[in-house]
Amino acid sequence: MFENTPTSPLALSLSDLSASIARKEYKAAEVTELALQRIQKYDIELHAFCLVDGDGARQQAEHIDDLILAGKPVGPLAGVPVAVKDLISTKGVRTTFGSLLYEDFIPDTDDIVVQRLKEAGAVILGKTNTSEFGYGAVGHNKLFPTTRNPWNTDLTPGGSSAGSAAAVAARMVPLALGSDGGGSIRIPAALSGVFGMKPSWGRVPLYPGCRDERYPGQSGWESLEHIGPLTRSAADAALALSVLSGPSPYDRHSIPAESDDWALKSIDSLRHCRFAYSTDLGFAVVDPEIIAAVDNVAMRLKAVFGNMEQAFPAIGNNETLLDTIVALETDRSGLISMSEDKGIAIDGWLGSILERTWSGDQFSHALVERKRIVNATARFMQNFDFLITPTTASAAFPIDTYGPSLIAGKALPPSAWVPFSALANFTGLPAASVPIGFTRDGRPIGLQIMGRHLDDRGVLALSAVVESLFPSVQWPGPAL
Repeated sequence: MFENTPTSPLALSLSDLSASIARKEYKAAEVTELALQRIQKYDIELHAFCLVDGDGARQQAEHIDDLILAGKPVGPLAGVPVAVKDLISTKGVRTTFGSLLYEDFIPDTDDIVVQRLKEAGAVILGKTNTSEFGYGAVGHNKLFPTTRNPWNTDLTPGGSSAGSAAAVAARMVPLALGSDGGGSIRIPAALSGVFGMKPSWGRVPLYPGCRDERYPGQSGWESLEHIGPLTRSAADAALALSVLSGPSPYDRHSIPAESDDWALKSIDSLRHCRFAYSTDLGFAVVDPEIIAAVDNVAMRLKAVFGNMEQAFPAIGNNETLLDTIVALETDRSGLISMSEDKGIAIDGWLGSILERTWSGDQFSHALVERKRIVNATARFMQNFDFLITPTTASAAFPIDTYGPSLIAGKALPPSAWVPFSALANFTGLPAASVPIGFTRDGRPIGLQIMGRHLDDRGVLALSAVVESLFPSVQWPGPAL
């Protein structure tokens, strides 16, 4: 059986792996078995997966091999092992949303993105761990052991797409789906040293996730939520988005496909772009090692493109705004009723939202404030094609906490380490986290790239340029 070395099929890009399977160089079944063996070996400690569907995955892989043997067409992800965040519904496969309230829930339909993965020939290995209903930037829930960071298992991989990021970082799968309502793809991508993309709002349709009124908890975050890929590279994410994107009648916010061509733009397509960067957005306290890493990227990009300016939109700290809009879009009465009926208490961030008394004035003020932020950012992006920041203000911290105890020597609220990500959710702008190096003690650092309205392809192209500047970050990954 293959080892996880640079010559292993699991080390190939998505396009190379699927093409190799289509050419019969590897069988989908043997690649699936390799991935399952790697999960069995390492997930005892990492807890990236909350459910592994080995039998289902083997059946899917055998079906792909049968199609190839019969000379029938297969999709662009044929035989590629994939993991799916446990907030995303999988028909007939247990989906808990990280909550005791749904401990035994079996969805009656696939999410649109799961259906599209299957149509593309992907082999779905199982579900990955998340915080309860995605409420939190780490992966804590009461159902499953907390996911650990493959680079240092005493640390968090970030969240809420904790398991998806850890599974990709640990080379269990080359592609995992995450969801992102305030940074939940980009944050774990940064802390786990992988690539994570939050596409433009509507680029990837969502249903039933956040839109199915039958399921309190799952049905929140509607104006903030995105689904996107966690991968090892921007090119892999582009291929994944070619499969996932496009409108659906089940998502009234989904947007038409601009093109079927998701090949990365060349570096020349970025020559006349204008770049803004900020290490603090004017208010954040950031670890000096992260500031130095982002300054280094900005300097190197300036050497390539020339046009780099320190600037940021005047939006201010929006943590309270995120809290209020999440509360507005949470089925609070439904969750309270469900919690009381089942005798199951809800705590953490979600519990605090349910306990508070909210007013209509608070909600209307939040909506007006979001409009201000959206408009200020739109005006800012008229002058710049990209805004570059850190993805997080801190690198990974111990798994039994909700944030670092200190940042730059200062004691701050537990949520102060994620000041950069929510802006892209308020505005719907595309944003990605790209690995750019490590702290002195070996914790990954991520760079956030946010692009103009609907310029997902530009974000991917610039991400690929950044990757080319830091090739040693991409392989071999954690020493597992």
